[in-house]
Amino acid sequence: MKIVITLLLCSSTFIVKSQDALETFNETRILNAHSNETLKKKILQFRIEHRFGDMAGSAGGAQEFFGFDNAADIRFAFEYGVTDKLMIGLGRSKGTGAPYRSLVDGFVKYKVLEQNKAKQIPVGVSLFGASTITYMKANEDLSLVQSFPKFSHRMTYVSQAIISRKFNDRFSMAILPTYVHRNLVLANDINGLFSCGAAISLKITKGFGILGEYFYNFHDNEIRTEFKNSLSAGLEWLTNGHNFKLVITNAKGFNEVQYIAGNTSDWSKGQFRLGFSISRNFKL
Repeated sequence: MKIVITLLLCSSTFIVKSQDALETFNETRILNAHSNETLKKKILQFRIEHRFGDMAGSAGGAQEFFGFDNAADIRFAFEYGVTDKLMIGLGRSKGTGAPYRSLVDGFVKYKVLEQNKAKQIPVGVSLFGASTITYMKANEDLSLVQSFPKFSHRMTYVSQAIISRKFNDRFSMAILPTYVHRNLVLANDINGLFSCGAAISLKITKGFGILGEYFYNFHDNEIRTEFKNSLSAGLEWLTNGHNFKLVITNAKGFNEVQYIAGNTSDWSKGQFRLGFSISRNFKL
């Protein structure tokens, strides 16, 4: 991790001509993960996000119309720019059942540092914090996480630093060291999980680009044998005030607790799916 950050900082000598304050990504999200960008002050954003079922494997194929007959997860959210550097958000998602459903998430993101050629600042840094709560009905089986013996067991937390760099007019990259904490887990799991994400954006034209994203989880593989790292790729369009993304990913859920800590889908077994997101901004 230290090596990656050092390389990003040292690469400042290769900054090309651009505006003083650089916009690293087109919007506040990359694919699953947040970008370093925040909404401008008094901008309200409405988001719709969807993940279909497995395209292949035992749960996919032609009988399930390659996943289009099923919905792995759906999320609706409102997000707001308090200032040009501070934004908040509140969303509701169906949940993937691994192990949570009926999820409400809230987050705060603050832009600490902006990449700036004139001020010789080579990277942008944003801090992100989120909490998720499930209001699903508790299971009577006390051996399951979904039994929720205490109300606090329904809650999970995420802390993340988003370190980004725009290398030129077409290529941007982000490193996302992340900590996920769940108040109640099974015996073969851990409450606190460290992960590090990496993401790229490659613009083909002004309004069209390619995105990639991967999260590597640091844990004992002998303990978390069923869990998989999240790997995603996608396309992005900017059209008439909307941002539209089409993604293929092995992650089912949207919030970090699900796609980082709770992901069990394996690309090699055909457990990947299509999804999309649409966002629209309104000035208040």
